[in-house]
Amino acid sequence: MADTPPDRAPTIRVVAMPADANPYGDIFGGWLMSQMDLAAGSVASRHSHGRAVTIAVEAMQFHLPVAVGDEVSVFAELVRTGRTSMTIEVEAWRRHRHEEQMHKVTEARFTFVAIDTDRMPRPVAPMAGGAA
Repeated sequence: MADTPPDRAPTIRVVAMPADANPYGDIFGGWLMSQMDLAAGSVASRHSHGRAVTIAVEAMQFHLPVAVGDEVSVFAELVRTGRTSMTIEVEAWRRHRHEEQMHKVTEARFTFVAIDTDRMPRPVAPMAGGAA
C-alpha cells in the first residue's frame, strides 16, 4: 500500500469527532464511507452539471483505523464515464493531529448516475481527453 497521498488538494477535509466514534474511540466505517460518498458526489455533480446519485460502491477496503481527532482528507477522481454514469475512485487518508505523515485508511470505487428533475437518468459529457 502506497503511503503517499495524491498530489492535489483533497475534495473534502474534516476532523473526526467523538460523535463519529464507537465506545473505543475508533471512527465508524459508515461515517467514513459517508464522507467518501460526499466527495464522490461532489465530483459527479460537478462533471454532470447537475444532480447525480450513488448507484454502487465497489472494492471498499479498510486498511487502518481512524481515531477521534484525526484529520481525514478524502481524494476523489473521475476515472470513467458512460452514457449516464460516472465512476469515481476515492481514497481517504488520515493524519494524526500532532503529526505530518498521512496514512491511507480506505479506498473504494463509487458509481453515480446523472438524473434530471424527474429523477430519470440523463446523459453526461465524456471525460476530458477522450477517455471513456
